[in-house]
Amino acid sequence: MIDNKILNKDLRKKIVDMVIAGKDGHIPSAFSIIDIITLLYRNVLKFDAKTPEWLHRDYFILSKGHGCLALYVNLHRHGFITDRDIEMFCKQGGILGEHPDRTKVPGAEASTGSLGHGLSFAIGIALGLKIQGLNNRMFVLLGDGECQEGTVWEAANVARNRRLGNLCAIIDWNQSAMQLLPVDDMPKKWEAFGWNVHVVNGHDEEEMLDVIQKIEFNKDGIPTVIVAKTIKGKGVSMLEGHGIWHHRIPNEQEYKLIMEALS
Repeated sequence: MIDNKILNKDLRKKIVDMVIAGKDGHIPSAFSIIDIITLLYRNVLKFDAKTPEWLHRDYFILSKGHGCLALYVNLHRHGFITDRDIEMFCKQGGILGEHPDRTKVPGAEASTGSLGHGLSFAIGIALGLKIQGLNNRMFVLLGDGECQEGTVWEAANVARNRRLGNLCAIIDWNQSAMQLLPVDDMPKKWEAFGWNVHVVNGHDEEEMLDVIQKIEFNKDGIPTVIVAKTIKGKGVSMLEGHGIWHHRIPNEQEYKLIMEALS
């Protein structure tokens, strides 16, 4: 049996290697959400990697598109994309860019990166599933800084009023937004829009799984949001926080230190 903590460290290592090889990418943003996405693909989502468009699949949209490395390594682990695809990250001829492209990447349900649009996209799919009477579940992951976009709250209002109980949003609450807007009570905002709200440790898989397993996912019900408390750059102390590492390629010495921290 694979130790999940070791697995997540290995996925973090792969993310760093991809950034080094592709000379691009957001390591701390990916580390912030890697535990969430890994849990979803390992224990929650129904999918068929051989048939990404399987009609009975659950949907997952990474609205926080710049954290796509956390998605890519999980798509690779579960067989959606190949070793070659990983090697070609951000290289000419490759399918994996700095943001996911649904026209190129198997398993990517939406092209994201322009922040604030993923939730609206997810609501469109969730509403379509409801109209058709289908039981597919919709998950969408947003950044807390992204939640300063007005489109997020317009979408939140629509989802509650359309009673999209088949929808679960997950907020990567790593305090990015609070650098500029320190008075920001994320759970109360979602409560004010009438959603079911849960606050969890976004790096504690047992806690997250317990909450997800208790969601009813009714086609006609109240949408759920999980506000996940996370740490940007989680797993390597030199990357944690909101400093210079948001979009930086490690040099040789920094790479060595990062890998030692993940050993």
